[in-house]
Amino acid sequence: MTLTFLLTSLIVVIAPGTGVIYTLATGLGKGARASVLAAFGCTLGILPHMAAAIFGAAALLHASALAFQTFKIVGVLYLLYMAWATLRETGVLDVSASPDIRVSSGIAIKGFLINILNPKLSVFFLAFLPQFVDARDPQALPLMIELSAAFMTMTFVVFVGYGLFAATIRDRIATRPRVMNWLRRTFAGAFLALGAKLAFAER
Repeated sequence: MTLTFLLTSLIVVIAPGTGVIYTLATGLGKGARASVLAAFGCTLGILPHMAAAIFGAAALLHASALAFQTFKIVGVLYLLYMAWATLRETGVLDVSASPDIRVSSGIAIKGFLINILNPKLSVFFLAFLPQFVDARDPQALPLMIELSAAFMTMTFVVFVGYGLFAATIRDRIATRPRVMNWLRRTFAGAFLALGAKLAFAER
């Protein structure tokens, strides 16, 4: 594992995307514990894409226009749903003091779905991971698994940081309806923008 891999991964992880937006919104709406669950769900959603890249299934997704378009459409629809739910005050910015067990599991599941329904991740990891592995190395597969584990660990740590930061300022803004309405529209707009970006994405 090289410093170049770690720095490149950090840049990719901290860049704002659907997972970051979701984790921030969850931290603001439901607090620290919920934001950790959101980070966990988003990180877990990376695992199938990593596995697809490692074992070559992502190549099929990259080659098949139908498979890519199907995943893309489902992903776009889910992001539109997230935007609608946020505006309706039933989504991640629905402020609650302590979510129950069912709500908590739902937070992680939504984070998982946000990432697993993004076909660009599979294509990205198919192009990203092999750059740091020599295909002639007999230990290439274990090394890719090691790099994947490091990437996911970094993702979880960074996302938890985002979420806990949001949770620390939650009490200051949760009692201000005007601020919460502005944030609700902002996050809904972010989900819409990310959905539009995915809709026009090419393989």
